[in-house]
Amino acid sequence: MDEIYLGFNGMTLEDLVSISRNGARVLLTEDAKERIVKARELIEKWVREGETIYGITTGFGALSDVTISEEDTRLVQENVLMSHSAGVGEPLEEEIVRAVLSLRIKDFARGNAGVRAEVVDRILILLNQGICPVVPEKGSVGASGDLAPMAHLALVLIGAGEAFHEGRRISGKEALKRVGLESLTLEAGEGIALINGTQVMTAIGALAVYDAGILSRVADIAAAMSLEVLMGSRTEFDPLIHEVRPHPGQAASADNMNRITKNSEIISSHKDCSRIQDAYTLRCSPQVHGASKDMINYARGVIETEMNSSTNNPLIFPERETFLLGGNFHGQPVALAMDGLSMAVSELANISERRVERLVNPQLSGLPAFLIRDGGLNSGFMIAQYTAAALVSENKTLCHPACVDSIPTSANKEDHVSFGTISARKCREIVKNSECVLAIELLCAAQSLDLFTNMKPGDGTLEAYRAIREQISHLDRDRILSTDIHFMVEMIRGGQLLDAVEKKVGRLQ
Repeated sequence: MDEIYLGFNGMTLEDLVSISRNGARVLLTEDAKERIVKARELIEKWVREGETIYGITTGFGALSDVTISEEDTRLVQENVLMSHSAGVGEPLEEEIVRAVLSLRIKDFARGNAGVRAEVVDRILILLNQGICPVVPEKGSVGASGDLAPMAHLALVLIGAGEAFHEGRRISGKEALKRVGLESLTLEAGEGIALINGTQVMTAIGALAVYDAGILSRVADIAAAMSLEVLMGSRTEFDPLIHEVRPHPGQAASADNMNRITKNSEIISSHKDCSRIQDAYTLRCSPQVHGASKDMINYARGVIETEMNSSTNNPLIFPERETFLLGGNFHGQPVALAMDGLSMAVSELANISERRVERLVNPQLSGLPAFLIRDGGLNSGFMIAQYTAAALVSENKTLCHPACVDSIPTSANKEDHVSFGTISARKCREIVKNSECVLAIELLCAAQSLDLFTNMKPGDGTLEAYRAIREQISHLDRDRILSTDIHFMVEMIRGGQLLDAVEKKVGRLQ
C-alpha cells in the first residue's frame, strides 16, 4: 500500500486521488507534528491568560460577542458539532469523504488551526482504518467553510453520528470501538477548527477536476475516431493554424488528434475529394476541446492551491506567536472555478453529441441508419443518441452558476456566501453525464469502423478501436445498450482506453 506524507505544502491532485480512491495510507511529516504542537501551546497559553479569541473563548457567527467561561469551554466545542450537524440529503460517496478527511488533516498539518496533535491522530486513524463518517451532501452555503457537512464528519470523533465501515452503516460510537478508540473530549477551539474550512467543496471539486482532465483527452480520441469515419480531413490539425492563435489547450488538442490520426489510410483515401471543408464539430474540435482544456487547467490550479491552504478562522501563526481573524473559509475561488469547469465539461459533451448525430444520421454519414444492418427490424444506436441528447440538456440546466447567488446567513453577520459546494456537486454530476455522452460517441465510432471500410485507421484510432472491441463486441443486432455504455464508461474512468492509445502515440495533453 502506498504511503503519502502530508506537511505544510506539496500535496498534489494525484496524491488526493491515491488516498481517496486507492486507499493510500496517510502520515504526517515531522515538521507538521512540530507546528501542530507549537500552535496548540499558544492556544492553551491564551486561554489561561483570558484572551478573547473568536470561537475559542466566544460564541460563533452572530453570537461572537458572547464570552464563554472557562468551565464551559469544553461544552461549547461539543455543542457546535451538534448544532451545526444540520445537513440533509444522501450521504456523500466514500471516496469524497476520504478526500475530505485527508484535506482536513492537510489543513491541520500546516499548523494554523490550533488543535491538539491527538485530534489529528484520531482523524488519521479513522482514514487509515477505513472508517467513513456519514456526511449528508446538502446544507453548506460555502462560507465560514463547509460548516454542516464538516460537523457531521467530526461527530464520529466524539462518539456521535454515524459511519460506514466494511459496507455497514454503524453508529459513531461503534465505529470508534472497532478501531480501539474512546470518544474524544474536545478542548478550547477544537470544535470550530474541525468544522471551519473549504475541505468538502475542495474534495468534490478535486475529483471532478481529475476526472475532467481524463475526459478531455478521451474527447480528443473520440473526435479523431468520428472524424475518420465521417471522411474528415487532418488539415484542421496543422500546427500552423494553431500557432497564429496560440491558446495552449487548442494547440494541445490539435496535436493530440494529429498524432491519433497519423498514418490513416481512411483519410488518405479521400484527400482529393470535392468536399471543401468539414462541419464545425470536426473542423473546430481543437478550438472547442482546447478551450475546455484551458479551463480544466485553470480549475486544477485553483484546487491544488486550495488543497495546500489554511482555511480556518481564527488562524494561528506559531512563528509570530499571534492569531488573526480573516475570511480564508470563504469558498469563492473554488466556486468560480467549479462553475467555469461545469461549462467547460458541458461543452465537451455538447460537441460530442453533435458528432453522434452525424454518425447515426445516414444523410450525414453515408452509413446505415443508426449504424445497424437490417434497420427497422433493429433500431441500433437510435436511442443511444436520445440518451446523449438528454444528458447534454441536463448539463445545460446544471451549468447555471451557483456562485452568483448569495443568501445572507447568521443574522446577516455572514452577508455574502459562495455556494461553492453546490458548484462542486453540480460540476461532478456534469462530469459523470459527460462521461456517458463520450462513451456513446466512442461506441458509435467503433461501430462505424466495423461498417465502414477495411482500410487501416490512424495509429491511435486503431488502438482505441482494438481496446473497445476487447471489452464490447460489435452490435450485429439489437441488445441492451445500457450495458455497453456502462462498460465504455468504466474504460474511460479506469484509464484503459487512454492507456491503450497513449502506448501507441505518446502521452496526450
